[in-house]
Amino acid sequence: MSVQISSLNLSNPTILASGVMDETAGAMKRIVKAGAGAVVTKSIGREPREGYGNPTLVELPHGVLNAMGLPNPGIEAYREEMRELCTINVPVIGSIFGRDEAEFSFLAQKMQSYGADAVELNLSCPHASGYGLEIGSQPNLVKNIVHVVKRSTNLPVFAKLTSNVTNIVDIGKAAEEGKADGVVAINSVKAMKIDINLMKPILSNQVGGYSGRAIKPIGVRCVYELAKELRIPIIGVGGVETGADAVEYILAGASAVQIGTGVYYRDITVFKKVCREIGEWMKKNNYSRVDEFRGVAIR
Repeated sequence: MSVQISSLNLSNPTILASGVMDETAGAMKRIVKAGAGAVVTKSIGREPREGYGNPTLVELPHGVLNAMGLPNPGIEAYREEMRELCTINVPVIGSIFGRDEAEFSFLAQKMQSYGADAVELNLSCPHASGYGLEIGSQPNLVKNIVHVVKRSTNLPVFAKLTSNVTNIVDIGKAAEEGKADGVVAINSVKAMKIDINLMKPILSNQVGGYSGRAIKPIGVRCVYELAKELRIPIIGVGGVETGADAVEYILAGASAVQIGTGVYYRDITVFKKVCREIGEWMKKNNYSRVDEFRGVAIR
């Protein structure tokens, strides 16, 4: 069930998404032992960032709404976690966020020096002012950031895209023109929950990112549209909890899937469960390799 994405070789098509059980190298090592084919670190910035005050997360009937605020120790302090993490035998993808080309370039170089196998550019966080979505909704800026990062590092560069735009394909094409090695779609969807008794938003930041099974149709649609227009690999994210979910993304054109909220619902064994369920579907449908059915649904 192995897959290749750019120069990365994965034993299976499941990847730990950024922001879930990636606070420490120890936590991510547990995820690897549980069967993940690769891991993505939490998003790391140039300086330490505390994030927002509580409440930062609320479980809804069909997903999770959060506004953490990109809390992280800063790139310098993250060195030891990366060096410990990079002793594992699966690809480690360093997630980074910045305000401009210079910050992204600096962070990518640091991740390379720490031993990362690739970098994921967080161009899509829906709730951090000055970062993520505010940058990733501008095609020219996306192209320039990817281009500068590609010039400053030898690592594969993946751009994580937002669905909170009029046309995600325009953003994907911009990343491809900047020479991205692949795109990741999608990040959480900008959303809000109001407490009708207190008559105010539940999250301290008012607006957050919605993840989980409710956004899977959005993610599948985005992957499908991107796959029809791009020539670079696509990693599907959003609502993957079962092998059927993963197969759906792959049929839409994804080379692999990331799992985030699925860990919350099916615990860390979700990676092995999803792989087993993919394998059962492949056997039933007479496929021996994942790439044999990638994009089959595209017309």
